[in-house]
Amino acid sequence: MKPISLIRSILTVGGWTLMSRGAGFARDMMMAAYLGAGPMADAFNVAFSLPNMFRRFFAEGAFNMAFVPMFAKKLEGGEDAQDFARDAFNGLAAILIVFSVIGTLAMPWLVWAMASGFAHDQRFDLAVLYGQISFSYILFISLVALLSGVLNAYGHFTEAGFVPVLMNLMFIAAMWLAVWFGWNMGLTLSWTVPVTGIAQLAFTWYSASRLGFQMRLQSPKLTPELKRLAKIAAPAILAGGVVQINMLVGRQVASYTEGAVSWLVYADRLYQLPLGVVGIAIGTVLLPDLSRRLRAGDLQGGRDSFNRGTEFALALTLPAAVALMVIALPLTSVLYQRGAFGPDDTAATALVLAIYGAGLPSFVLHKTFQPLFYAREDARSPFRYALNSMVVNLAIAVGLMPYIGFAAAALATTVAGWTMAAQLWFGARHMGDASRFDDRFRNRAPRIVVASIVMGLALAAATVGLGGVLASPGWRYAGLAVLISVGIVTYFATGAAIGAFRLSDFRKLRQR
Repeated sequence: MKPISLIRSILTVGGWTLMSRGAGFARDMMMAAYLGAGPMADAFNVAFSLPNMFRRFFAEGAFNMAFVPMFAKKLEGGEDAQDFARDAFNGLAAILIVFSVIGTLAMPWLVWAMASGFAHDQRFDLAVLYGQISFSYILFISLVALLSGVLNAYGHFTEAGFVPVLMNLMFIAAMWLAVWFGWNMGLTLSWTVPVTGIAQLAFTWYSASRLGFQMRLQSPKLTPELKRLAKIAAPAILAGGVVQINMLVGRQVASYTEGAVSWLVYADRLYQLPLGVVGIAIGTVLLPDLSRRLRAGDLQGGRDSFNRGTEFALALTLPAAVALMVIALPLTSVLYQRGAFGPDDTAATALVLAIYGAGLPSFVLHKTFQPLFYAREDARSPFRYALNSMVVNLAIAVGLMPYIGFAAAALATTVAGWTMAAQLWFGARHMGDASRFDDRFRNRAPRIVVASIVMGLALAAATVGLGGVLASPGWRYAGLAVLISVGIVTYFATGAAIGAFRLSDFRKLRQR
């Protein structure tokens, strides 16, 4: 097998994710201008979140956490990985076809479970209609996730990284067509969802076939390997269910304030940029890398991968978290405030974004710690930790809703995220040296914190100085660009000066 260059692969996935998030911002800016945060926007956001929620439950968040380590170890051991992947593909497809049909028929109940505040409101009927149109997306995107896992295990991260870019480009094109031909925007967006799923599946299927993988649709077979996969995946699926319950709680809390569902979604888009570029990229690369190292008995190499991945993650996400908290208002104003999206929407979205920003490092740490468990085929421990986090999330969201309203949903997400990160950290201690921080990490982590604080102070001062420019319709984009540049230059100059990192740290690190 070709060795995986850890940092180069992370940068590849992160680069494609950055392109996807950039296209996603363009998509969300168009949606904010056309739909604002009104009933149609709330309805579509809830409808679109349903297949995506179950996608994380079935595929990315659970099934792949069990599938990728097993598949990667078969590749490393020279076993018949292709038959295993084909059986898993057909088994997952059979389950999801049935689930798609049931979910479409049960859409009124699903919408009520997601947003009971929509009841007796025009948002409810719209969300049901949009959900029935778009729910089949779960079938296509879950199979895409499995094929992407195959590509990633082979070290082919570019093809899988392009998939979300394709989705956002198709959404942008659909909105342009809707404006051009005068189509209903809500219906256009809803029909675009399954169409993008078909296009994404076709692309990843073709990419896998170029590696020699021929995925033939056939009746699923319950082989001993699939039984083992199901046994490992079951706790991961339950853990994924806990995470989705946390999301449901947040949507329920937000649904009782008109516009709040959309405020959470728009803020989530911004905070997902650093999470996707860094956290998801690291998790995507680290899981197959650790799995193959464990199979090869390279424990020191596994420790190096874990430490450098975590160090790289913190070096990029801590300053991003500080920036999201300090400049949440100008970010939201410049990127979203236009058309139907007014100043009140901006203020509410910025509040949520700042709260989410405080939790950003915790979610990135999830991506670096969880592979330690799943690479060892231990899905039970993350499940227990997720249950504890669910209790924390529920208590805060429901308990504080009467006092701080929709912001309770965001605060609950952040506190639950840190609760999960702490449990993963303490739970990994029994794994020995492979999961322990080395001297280099312990030396640099505090310096990264100091550099992030200095950057935050510089951003706060620059925000005041650029206040007039950021408020000017003709200059606000330039003002935001200057503000972000101040943050980047300050952080990297400070970090390099105090020894938080060196540019040479980001050179390729090959698997031993």
